[in-house]
Amino acid sequence: MEPMTLRICHLYPTLLSVAGDRGNLFAIQRRCEWRGLKTDVTEIGVGQMTDFASYDVILSHGGQDKEMDVAARDLAPKAASIREAVESDVVVLAVCAAYQLFGQYYQQYQGERLEGVGAIDVRTEGGNTRFMNHLAAECSFGPGGKQTLVGFENHSGRTYLGTGIEPLGKVIAGSGNNGEDGFEGARYRQVYATYLHGPVLPKIPLVHRPSDPSGTAPPLRRCRPAQ
Repeated sequence: MEPMTLRICHLYPTLLSVAGDRGNLFAIQRRCEWRGLKTDVTEIGVGQMTDFASYDVILSHGGQDKEMDVAARDLAPKAASIREAVESDVVVLAVCAAYQLFGQYYQQYQGERLEGVGAIDVRTEGGNTRFMNHLAAECSFGPGGKQTLVGFENHSGRTYLGTGIEPLGKVIAGSGNNGEDGFEGARYRQVYATYLHGPVLPKIPLVHRPSDPSGTAPPLRRCRPAQ
C-alpha cells in the first residue's frame, strides 16, 4: 500500500511568522513521518493565488499590525476560496493575527478597520493594553476527555465569538480571547483558531510520538495517496 500524503498550505510563511509559530509546521511534518505519512507543503505569499480547498491543512500564524494590514489587503481576492475550503472541512490552524483575519474584521485601537475573510463568525476590537501572559486552556475535543492546551499570548485585540462558533477551550490561566468571558480561541467545523504561541502544536501534551512508530495511526480522512 502506497503511503498517504498530507497536503499542507502554509499561508504567509514569512509575513505572518512571529513567536516561532513555524514550529507548528515542523511538528506536523515530524508527526506524519513517525506514522509513515508523507507531507507536501505549498507556501502561499502575497500576490499568490491558489485553490485552498485542494489542501488537507491550512496553517497561518501571527504578525504585528503592519504585517496584518498587508495580509488583510492581500486576502480580499483569496477570501472566497478560503471560505470554500472551510465549508468543505479543510483543517485550519489559525494563530493570533490569522485568527483575527479569518474572522469578520479587526478594528485597530487607533487606526483603520481591517476586513477579514469571514470564514468564521468572530470579530476583534483593538484595546489600549496588551495581554502578555503564559496561557493555559482546558479543552474537550481531544481523545480521553478534557485536555490542557498551553502556550503564551501576546495580543491587544479582544476577540468575541459569534453565531455557531464554539471556544477552543476554557481559560485556566491567562486572558484568552478578551480577558472577559473566560474563553480561549474558536472552533468552527475543522477550524482551530487560537492566541496560543509556543508554538502551540509541539506543546500539546495529548499528541506524542507513538510507542511503535511503525504501527498504524488513525486514518486522516482527507489524506491522498502519494503521487
